[in-house]
Amino acid sequence: MAIETARGTIDVSKSNSINLLHSKAVGLAGVLFLAVTGAAPMSAMLGNVPFAAGYGIGKYTPAAFLMATIVLTIFSVGYAAMASRVSSVGGFYSFISQGLGREVGMSAGIGSLACYSLFEASLTGLFAFFGNLWLSQHFGINVPWIVLALAMIVVIAALAYRDVKVSARLLGIALILEVIMLVIFSLGVIFAHGGTNFSGDSLNVFKVFTPVAEQKVGTVAIPAGEAAVGIFMAFWSWVGFEMAPNYAEESRDPKRIIPQSLLISVIGLGLFYTFVSWCAVAAYPTEADMVAKAFSDGVNFFLTPVQAFVGGWGYQLMSLLILTSSFACGMAFHNTASRYLYSLAREGVLPQVIAETHDHHKSPHKASALQSVLAAVWVLLYGLAYGFDDPSGQAWLGVYTLFAVLGTGLLLVLQAVVSLAIYMWFKKNGGGSMLTTVIAPLISLVVQLVLVYTLVANLATLGGTNGFARSIPYVGLAILVVGLIWGFVLKSANPKAYENIGHMVNEG
Repeated sequence: MAIETARGTIDVSKSNSINLLHSKAVGLAGVLFLAVTGAAPMSAMLGNVPFAAGYGIGKYTPAAFLMATIVLTIFSVGYAAMASRVSSVGGFYSFISQGLGREVGMSAGIGSLACYSLFEASLTGLFAFFGNLWLSQHFGINVPWIVLALAMIVVIAALAYRDVKVSARLLGIALILEVIMLVIFSLGVIFAHGGTNFSGDSLNVFKVFTPVAEQKVGTVAIPAGEAAVGIFMAFWSWVGFEMAPNYAEESRDPKRIIPQSLLISVIGLGLFYTFVSWCAVAAYPTEADMVAKAFSDGVNFFLTPVQAFVGGWGYQLMSLLILTSSFACGMAFHNTASRYLYSLAREGVLPQVIAETHDHHKSPHKASALQSVLAAVWVLLYGLAYGFDDPSGQAWLGVYTLFAVLGTGLLLVLQAVVSLAIYMWFKKNGGGSMLTTVIAPLISLVVQLVLVYTLVANLATLGGTNGFARSIPYVGLAILVVGLIWGFVLKSANPKAYENIGHMVNEG
């Protein structure tokens, strides 16, 4: 049996009846690779910067990334404080359960699972779009996007079946290559002889609410932008860093490593994103040229200047690395979704068979297989509804964009709720400072709620106007409500499983 610890938690490290993950498998570097790769620097820059610049705030896009760095650092202060006290593979789900109650935690568990399951499916759309483009350019063949998307899911399933160390190594290699290529791009812009347009004003965080003006550049007619779109795209680029607590049981010293990885990833990503996006908007001779390119040809927003300032080899390498980046990002989200499934199953919320770990690799192989099925179902359902013949409209603008908007909306709600949960947990249990346990969580709560409003208010610009896009708020709300109802059902139908919700931690 598991052993009861202080404050009603259950220490699973003392239990012989629970299948545990591979203890002490990764150190700080491994957790960073697993979490930061989920943020996918290459995918974030090539996918989000053009949208923020062309449809949102133009040259002030770097300022939005700088502002997001400040806000998410504040969020991470409280999040890291909680992670230093509670080690659990459940992440948000466990923190919310302990701070706000098991029913709310159950809603968070289902919501978190849906988030990361959707994110893996979303990245298959990005991979399929760029994969189809790359194969067409190099071999003159048109591989259906659904084939590429499903192939990505299958390969991820095969790799995730093994030890978490395999994932950490592969994601680490992908992350290093992405960072090197983006640094090369930035240096190419900085040392270009003419044709660039650097301005310190682009870093002014007080101007992030200045939208792109309606204008015509050559033959490109650009409508007035929405400042909220630029801000939202910046915050979207961090999705993934918050996954670090889900690897607590597999890290060597979770009470030290997880808080460190959270703060390092947020601040490191923030400074890097701000620098690269600044170089990207400065890579064009005028702001008008830059906005026109971002609005009309966002796919090549980075590729055109890298070819001009670095060379053809840089263009080819970046075109290839966007594929490895989207794949690695999808794999990182797959790992987190699998661990949410595993956590829910070992606590009795889902069938216990899902919580079985591999005899040799100690990976959550059955939860991983189930997540692969879920990701494939998400993608196939969208394709069946909207078609399989248009990589741009269906894979890029559909699967990638719409699933990401739905998942990000859910994640922002969860980050708001977890901020409140952190405040309530420390109020009840004590410890920490006023800054880390009161001020930071409450500021974060307000900011995350503002961002949720931003998403809903600008849904047509961010997600489009098809049937699925219009239903995104209702789908997200339905997922959270189902989880909440499930919590109340368990309370009456299965009290033992109810008592375990979010309270099984690892103190070993």
